[in-house]
Amino acid sequence: MARLPGSVLYVCNLNRVRSPMAAGLTHKLYGPSMAVESCGLQPSEAIDPMVAVVMQEVGVDLFDYQPKSFDQLSPADFDVIVALSDEAWAPVQAAGSGGSQVDHWPTDDPTTGEGPREMRLEAYRLVRCSLERRIVERFGPPQEWE
Repeated sequence: MARLPGSVLYVCNLNRVRSPMAAGLTHKLYGPSMAVESCGLQPSEAIDPMVAVVMQEVGVDLFDYQPKSFDQLSPADFDVIVALSDEAWAPVQAAGSGGSQVDHWPTDDPTTGEGPREMRLEAYRLVRCSLERRIVERFGPPQEWE
C-alpha cells in the first residue's frame, strides 16, 4: 500500500469549485491521516452553491466553506501540491521548488455549463467523480479511520 503524504494542497483559480471539491473528497476518503487544504489564485467571496449541493450528496458539507488565497497559505510547507487548472500550474511549480511534489490535474470547470438546473448539477457531479477517481489513483485506496 502506498504511503500517504502528510499534507496536500489543492489549487485552482477561485477556490470556489474544483479545489474545495478535491479537498473535501480527500478528507472524506482519508480522514485525519492527511492534512488537506485548498486555495485559489484569486479567491472568490464564497463557495459555488452547486458545489455545496453535489458534495452534500456524498456526505461532505461545504455550505460554510470560506475560500482562501494561495498567498494566505505557505504552499511549500505541503508534501504534495496539486494544480487543478492550467492557470494554477506555474505558481504550483514555483512553490514545489522547495521540495514539495507537484501534480497537474487539469480539471473541467463545471460553471461554464448552461441549461436547466439538473443538467448543470450533472456537470458538477461529473467533476466530483473525476476528482475522486484521480485522488484514489494518486493516493491509493481509501483508509479506514475513526
